[in-house]
Amino acid sequence: MLVFFIEYCLYEILTAVMQKTIIDTVLIKQSVIEIIEECSFVFPERVRADFDRMLETESNSGAVETLKLLALNAELAEKNRIPLCQDCGTVVVFLKIGQDVCLEGMFLEDAINLGVEEAYRDFYLRKSIVSDPLKRQNTGTNTPAVVHVDIVRGNTVEIIVYLKGGGSENMTALKMFRPTAPVEEIVDFIEESVVSSGSNACPPFYLGIGIGGTADEALLNSKKAVLRDEPNADNYYTELELIIADRLSKTNIGPLGFGGESTVAGVYIKPAPSHIASLPVAVNIGCHSMRYGKRILKGNI
Repeated sequence: MLVFFIEYCLYEILTAVMQKTIIDTVLIKQSVIEIIEECSFVFPERVRADFDRMLETESNSGAVETLKLLALNAELAEKNRIPLCQDCGTVVVFLKIGQDVCLEGMFLEDAINLGVEEAYRDFYLRKSIVSDPLKRQNTGTNTPAVVHVDIVRGNTVEIIVYLKGGGSENMTALKMFRPTAPVEEIVDFIEESVVSSGSNACPPFYLGIGIGGTADEALLNSKKAVLRDEPNADNYYTELELIIADRLSKTNIGPLGFGGESTVAGVYIKPAPSHIASLPVAVNIGCHSMRYGKRILKGNI
């Protein structure tokens, strides 16, 4: 009876393993390298489309010329393999790992950091990470990356790499509102955060807003929000995004802070359930380049 039970357990374990999708972390490392190379030198298609739209709608002649210069900078960066910005950023990696995926190979974070180190060395990107916030010793590799992992349904691994410059990161804002605060008060806070940023984060901005959850979750969601490249699934927040974008277009910050209507290229809100006594709101500002890219790995069964 015991032998039968052991055989049954082994059969169940082997069956479960055989149904898993196997992905070697070396593929994740290679994806990180490819995305860093791509977004260091080339505008994402989403950004190109946004620039075309802003050039069509902008009424300030100075702002139009500034947008054209930013577009020319991107063209020269791609053509001559020069980074879009001298600040080559902190590497922020978002992973969505399917529950039915089995990772094999080197430790996941080691694979990611080796990919970052290789990319920043081989593509001659500026290394900006210090190993300690107060001792300020540069690691010389632009590692470690900041890694966020979500376990999701399915059998794929989604990798998003976001290169976050120090100027835009320093403009991050968080406020803990009263749960009874009106939406207008929240919009005022967002506008104040953007106005205080001025030219420091290199507008036109990509504005990510996390609403709800806990303070740390709101901050994380504000980063996730700005990477969204499809319409908001909730019409209520779609309308709020448009209201905020319209408010910010009237601040006259404009491209690189020289004036104009094109202060934001897009506004993206990610809400989350929260405690009845809490209403955190976080603002994440992405610069006009929005250096990010995505890969989806399917592996082998």
